[in-house]
Amino acid sequence: MTTTAPAPRRTARAWSLQARLMSAIIGMVAIILAIIALATSAILSSVLQSNLQAEVTSQAQEIRFAPDSTAREVLTSGAFGDGSVLVMRNLVGGTTGAYVDGTDVRELTDEQIRDIADSLRGATASDVVALPDLGEYRVSGRLDPSGSYTELVLGLPLTEVTTTIAQILTTIALVTTGGLLVLGSIIAIVIRLGLRPLRAVADTAKRVASVRMDQGEVSITERVPTDEADERTEIGQVGAALNTLLDHVDAALSERQRNEELMRRFVADASHELRTPLASIRGYSELSLRDRTLSETSQEALTRIQAQSLRMTRLVEDLLLLARLDEGQELVYGSVDLTQLALEAVGDARPAGPDHEWVVDVPDEPVQLAGDTSRLHQVVANLLANARTHTPEGTTVTVSVAREGGEAVLRVHDDGPGVDPSVADELFERFSRADRSRARKTGGTGLGLSIARAIVAAHGGTLTVHSIPGDTNFEVRLPARPADPS
Repeated sequence: MTTTAPAPRRTARAWSLQARLMSAIIGMVAIILAIIALATSAILSSVLQSNLQAEVTSQAQEIRFAPDSTAREVLTSGAFGDGSVLVMRNLVGGTTGAYVDGTDVRELTDEQIRDIADSLRGATASDVVALPDLGEYRVSGRLDPSGSYTELVLGLPLTEVTTTIAQILTTIALVTTGGLLVLGSIIAIVIRLGLRPLRAVADTAKRVASVRMDQGEVSITERVPTDEADERTEIGQVGAALNTLLDHVDAALSERQRNEELMRRFVADASHELRTPLASIRGYSELSLRDRTLSETSQEALTRIQAQSLRMTRLVEDLLLLARLDEGQELVYGSVDLTQLALEAVGDARPAGPDHEWVVDVPDEPVQLAGDTSRLHQVVANLLANARTHTPEGTTVTVSVAREGGEAVLRVHDDGPGVDPSVADELFERFSRADRSRARKTGGTGLGLSIARAIVAAHGGTLTVHSIPGDTNFEVRLPARPADPS
């Protein structure tokens, strides 16, 4: 059975504060104006309907006619408006009907009269009656009081009323639309001016967020402008609070940098001072071991002292190198052939790791760059030592060199067990250990990879690692010098 994964849910685009405020205000005003327009049109319609009813009743009462008059004769002799309808019934002329069509009076057919009579049946004077083929009318009827048994029904059209209401509604709609546009423009200006301090706060926060604060000397000079940080307003209080926070952060960063410099200077001074006593210990231990009268126990103790002094010396030298690299020292630039450097480093690594497979993949043309040859050799040596130390016997270690665009790239790949994900983020930290994922064969200072990254960074390059079981790849990228033309 095949199941289809649900489509990712689309999130609605967030509205800005200005858009929400404008929508709320304009929406409320529009609703209020619409209610006013509807109420006005309803009241006006009622007034016009009442006036029309009074007019049709008054005209019906004022009609004068002879017993043998027809509806057409009555309409012709009177001042009736366009669309007026009159139906009369008397003993002499029978039932007749007519209506005013512009400046002419036309008679109704017998069928139209019957239809009108059916429509008027049961209607009262206050009803709006839909007359067939003519439209909606207000009607009024009366019986002639002279005793001639004449009755008539007069109807006036609602066209003028509906036209007037439509014109009023159209006018209101146009005026309302124009007013809302003007209101929207004014509100946009007012809100934009009101939110300007908040935008200043946001812009300042964005600029501060773009500053790297994890290393090096950092000084935060960005502040919310004084005129946008007026504590008498709510938004100004936010700006003032952000300025105070930035002052504290800047002071904390300055203190951190000062402490780092003090610690770096202390490490450099301590490492430098320790070199002399360590050299003395190593020298005296070597001199003492030449004494043939020493017992076996004393010789073993002096041998261990000499070995530990050598290990301590390497650690001190590494710490001193890191301190000098942090201060931007210790590099001597020259022309470096990265291809030759990789070949030499692998040649040095083979005797130290005879139980590993060593593979070199370099181009025919040399990959040259500007850098410190000895320090870059140390980078490659540290990476190869790391691969040899932390992988089991039989592991294949491949060193490749290539030119990619404007960069020289050196990769050290091995098919060992890989780096434990729990320490991957700390792999280049000083004194970092990867014992949990790779079997350690020899003791180390834990500074090899951190020294390698520091040297690469001092050259303006990057050192990264990608590792999964069976595929670990350290990649060094350095700015390359273009090949010399042949």
